[in-house]
Amino acid sequence: MSQANEHSHDGQQDIVESIVPFIPVVIPIVGGVLILMLAFIAVFMA
Repeated sequence: MSQANEHSHDGQQDIVESIVPFIPVVIPIVGGVLILMLAFIAVFMA
């Protein structure tokens, strides 16, 4: 039970590990687009 937990995928990279570096860039962009869409809907409905 004291062995290191190593999972080798023989060169395959985990999907989550490939996405994680882009999270700090993607979240603000998606948030900005969402705010603009909600503002457009609010102005259009008013």
